[in-house]
Amino acid sequence: MLNIKSQKEKGLNIIIVGCGKVGATLTEQLSRESHDITLIDKNPLKIQHLANAYDVMGVTGNGASYNVQMEAGIEDADLLIAVTDSDELNLLCCTVAKRVGNCAAIARVRTPDYSEESSYLREKLGLAMIINPELAAAREVARLLYLPTALEVNSFAHGQVELITFKLPKDNILVKKTIASLGKKNVFQNVLFCAVERGGKITIPSGDFRFAADDIISFVSSREGSRNFLKKTGFEIKQVNSTMIIGGGKAAYYLAKQLLPMGIDVKIIENDIKRCDELSAILPDAIIINGDGTNEELLMEEGIEYVESFVPLTGIDEENILLTLFAREVSNAKVITKINRINFKGVINNLDLGSVVYPKYITAETIIAYVRAKKASMDSNIETLYHMFDSRVEAIEFMVEEASEVTNVPIMDMKLKKNLLLCCIHREGHTIIPSGTDMIMPGDKVVIVTTHTGFDNIQDILL
Repeated sequence: MLNIKSQKEKGLNIIIVGCGKVGATLTEQLSRESHDITLIDKNPLKIQHLANAYDVMGVTGNGASYNVQMEAGIEDADLLIAVTDSDELNLLCCTVAKRVGNCAAIARVRTPDYSEESSYLREKLGLAMIINPELAAAREVARLLYLPTALEVNSFAHGQVELITFKLPKDNILVKKTIASLGKKNVFQNVLFCAVERGGKITIPSGDFRFAADDIISFVSSREGSRNFLKKTGFEIKQVNSTMIIGGGKAAYYLAKQLLPMGIDVKIIENDIKRCDELSAILPDAIIINGDGTNEELLMEEGIEYVESFVPLTGIDEENILLTLFAREVSNAKVITKINRINFKGVINNLDLGSVVYPKYITAETIIAYVRAKKASMDSNIETLYHMFDSRVEAIEFMVEEASEVTNVPIMDMKLKKNLLLCCIHREGHTIIPSGTDMIMPGDKVVIVTTHTGFDNIQDILL
């Protein structure tokens, strides 16, 4: 990992309101990238814990208070991020900040009513971003159900380029093959392998890399190219036809809204009868069952053995994990596990949980991408950022605005940093998996994958 503080210029002055899970994740990530962080929270113990862990400042109080924001330094702040548990408080914090300071503002908003009006609220309140963790998590789950073979599906260039992660089965044709040999046999076209995890170790593979059973492999391609590759190598590429969701909260609602228009049958099991009535009214095409989703008899009665996908979305991580393990035991369903906490991540990774979705990481990645773009120079901008393999690898999409050191130069003539792959160039609607003779041009979107961290400009790829 790069020592960001020694190699990067001074960062931004950022105020984070709310020291919950997302606030703590943002504090960890942004302090690592040399930004000056000030926390605001009503709970002094939460502030003290994060201040001691990450060497940041803290102010105890109401984040929407003028006096508290002044004490936190709002007049000199570049950005305020409001991630408390209250949507209204987050919006009010940002409104006060915009009136008092000369800073950008980001609000976390989770209520469906507000989310449907996010464009209007963002424009009228002058916010840089409104982010909804449950909606973002639902979109990630939906992408996985459209391509159930994958452990992860990350998209770039507005969905036209995909970074797909999958586990290599023992009997697959890729086992014991090198990347170079596959290229000669035209097993794949317009596909670039960009990262492999084996035995806990991450490799950015070269042509002589030889695949082994149980490798966790990530590759980049166009949407069509990725499906063609998976089909050629023996993977199932059809979307699921049915899903069972346990828990009827906001994430379940957002997920059902994504899946139903795609023709996927949705069954939601929810314990609260009042919430079942609400879901029946707003999701008339879904089947809503009132009952205890952790009851084995009920799950068997409702057909867990035959459903094609299973998504536990309760608010309790332990329940989600146990439900996933039960589903894997009694069915062949594609399982996706939502985890809110990051404690015991090593243990979680050793369990057979299928795809795991962390809503707060999705939120943090989106905000960090914005922060890096705000810090970057004008010749490029970060469009999208994903952390992979427990944040040991970053996949970044840059928008190349202007000519610079990296443009109009053949890639083979560039002095690129080690442990970095230039994976894809998206130009005028076309996806290019670059060779040594290809060049980056102004107007391109460029995707890189690297084990370095803290890149905020396309020129960071150079030695």
